[in-house]
Amino acid sequence: MTELLDIRNFSVRFSAAEPVKGVSFTAAPGEMLAIVGESGSGKSLTALGLMRLLPAHAKAGGEILFDGRNLLALAESEMRRIRGRDIAMIFQEPMTSLNPVLTIGDQIIEVLRTHENLSRKQARARAIELLDLVSIPEAARRVDDYPHQLSGGMRQRVMIAIAVACNPKLLIADEATTALDVTIQAQVLQLLDRLRSQLNMAVILITHDLGIVAQWADRVVVMYAGRKVEQGLPDAVFETPYHPYTQGLLSASPRLKADYHYRDGPLSEIPGSIVSAAGEKGCPFRPRCPVARAACGASVPPLLSLSAGREVACPYVPAIAEASHAASLGR
Repeated sequence: MTELLDIRNFSVRFSAAEPVKGVSFTAAPGEMLAIVGESGSGKSLTALGLMRLLPAHAKAGGEILFDGRNLLALAESEMRRIRGRDIAMIFQEPMTSLNPVLTIGDQIIEVLRTHENLSRKQARARAIELLDLVSIPEAARRVDDYPHQLSGGMRQRVMIAIAVACNPKLLIADEATTALDVTIQAQVLQLLDRLRSQLNMAVILITHDLGIVAQWADRVVVMYAGRKVEQGLPDAVFETPYHPYTQGLLSASPRLKADYHYRDGPLSEIPGSIVSAAGEKGCPFRPRCPVARAACGASVPPLLSLSAGREVACPYVPAIAEASHAASLGR
């Protein structure tokens, strides 16, 4: 399958701090790629860098190939034409992302008139269609509502309507279901999945909820301290997590599968906290790792490519060594 997005060795630097370090992954049309990791792992910064929405003093490196074009090499005027039309993003908190003094209809109309050759009347009609598409009841009436007149779930749906207004090729959903109740969360995810199928749209889903990943994602990338530490199919990663950090995330999750909400037995915690973005010597997870050894402090472990698209950045877990050996024999 031809890749729509190919991120190669992407990094973000703020003076001496480098919160994203050499991240690489791909996304294909119609695929839902999940990115997981605790707060401070660099997930949202990677998404903002992809959209070229980083602060002016940030320096981005590497390549972000989208439809064969390196987004980091484009002029800002070219990027504005892509942003919102070909690549769209649902931000974490709709109440702060929506303009409180504009109606939701006006905010959708603005996107349509910026990127599509539509009159205001045509754009308003399309805005109502989009609100209906995201299951806003009485869309023709609610189009003139302000964000504060809507519930949290409805505001999130408006954010989705704005994001898909121009039928983007790539949609980034950054914690799109955070702070929503379980029923609304399921409806939002069903909506994203339906739109993905209808539009053949690639979706990057940034989330902390591993149950969501298990149910909806096609592939999962695990990030820690600005690096990718594991990648693979959700079933494979959840059933046989290789990296100690992935094992820790799964042990700390109350919900390992999508069809139930609580796990049996006590939850485990990952001791300590995430390392500073100013830099680290050796493996960044070493201070918190239960299987760390002296060699882990020598250098940052490279990603090992295993079978079936599986990647992991830890050479010292026995299961990894066995899988890596099997993969080398298969080549």
